[in-house]
Amino acid sequence: MIRIAVDAMGGDYAPKATVEGAVWAAIDYNVAIELVGREDDIKQELDRIQKKGLKITRGGFFEQKIKVDLSKLDIKITNANEIIEMGEAPGQAIRKKRNSSIVLAVQAVATGSSQAIVAAGSTGAAMASSLFGLGRLPGIERPAIAVTLPTMKKPFILLDAGANSSCTPEMLYQFAVMGTTFAKNVYGYENPKVGVLNIGEEAGKGNELVQATYKMLEENTIGLNFIGNIEGKELFQGNCDVIVCDGFSGNLVLKTIEGCSSMLFKMISQEFKRDPLSIIIGMLAKPFMKRIYKRINYEEYGGALLLGVKGITIISHGRSTPYAIKNAVRVAKEAVESEVNRKISELYE
Repeated sequence: MIRIAVDAMGGDYAPKATVEGAVWAAIDYNVAIELVGREDDIKQELDRIQKKGLKITRGGFFEQKIKVDLSKLDIKITNANEIIEMGEAPGQAIRKKRNSSIVLAVQAVATGSSQAIVAAGSTGAAMASSLFGLGRLPGIERPAIAVTLPTMKKPFILLDAGANSSCTPEMLYQFAVMGTTFAKNVYGYENPKVGVLNIGEEAGKGNELVQATYKMLEENTIGLNFIGNIEGKELFQGNCDVIVCDGFSGNLVLKTIEGCSSMLFKMISQEFKRDPLSIIIGMLAKPFMKRIYKRINYEEYGGALLLGVKGITIISHGRSTPYAIKNAVRVAKEAVESEVNRKISELYE
């Protein structure tokens, strides 16, 4: 059985959300769980779940409460008495806090105790711990955060979403290779279309980085299905499966998308409460809004895979709910089962 290490102390709602999500994943996906964090806090959450059950809430909508028999689940606890906070410098923090939850969660994978990590705390700490604790895959200069985003057709993978603010064309080329391998083996895309995020469709548009990357991808000899530049307005049309960019641009895109979607739903919610007629229309529209929200809700995708390290690290949103953690564990399991790292390495042998 695949075992997933979960940084139980990472995220805005830890350890409650992380423990609940991990237990939920153990039930739904038949995985073993290693909860890494303050043992007393974790045991307290597990005792509460055992006594009161688990609330099933998706996208903020409560569905049901289920009883949980923890004795039937394979869950172990690894005590970690330190926590790396969001504001700490990642490099210094992982050196000073060797008994922190994220460092020990990475160590669990490095030693073979678990096969993957799910972390919703400091992105920088998760990246640094994974890079130094697991090492890079052969042929990969820098790891990249591969985030899955929805479109009108099917999800696409954007990388890098924040691991590397400055990149070289060679790095973006490697991102395309890793993203294509991920899309094929985790999402089952037969021949993923690869594009470069740019300010125009023409080959000569953009700065030196994207122009050089365009040329490298156009001349690739390993069968990448390169389709050219992709403008921001085309991101959600669903015509490209893997979009590469530097981490600075990718993170800006990601945060802008999050802000816009949040604003849109808040505006709609306000309008449905404006007057009696709006309230009635809002009640009638609720089932439709739930379906739309599910299609764009980040919780459905769980987290972003850190591609390029010798292990599976899933970086989840800091605001991750139990549902998001549960889905992050699912992504981790799928990445392990698909052997995505081995298949990336084979391309550089």
